[in-house]
Amino acid sequence: MKSYMLDLNSIERVKGFVTAIEQFDGYFDLATGRYVIDAKSIMGIFSMDLSRPVEFRILETNDRIREVEAAIAPYLVS
Repeated sequence: MKSYMLDLNSIERVKGFVTAIEQFDGYFDLATGRYVIDAKSIMGIFSMDLSRPVEFRILETNDRIREVEAAIAPYLVS
């Protein structure tokens, strides 16, 4: 498993993130505290507290890991 901290503090960022991650097969989660949701679920994301960074988890690494990392790069906490 790999994890990254993301900043999804606006509707546009959430929509862009979901569009970017939907193109990949595999299991991806977003977590904040004890709350974990499917990273491809826009409704799930909007149920989270997005005023703080959220943890993005790649649950199974595969040969497209570099592509996933490139897709989420605009949303990484700087």
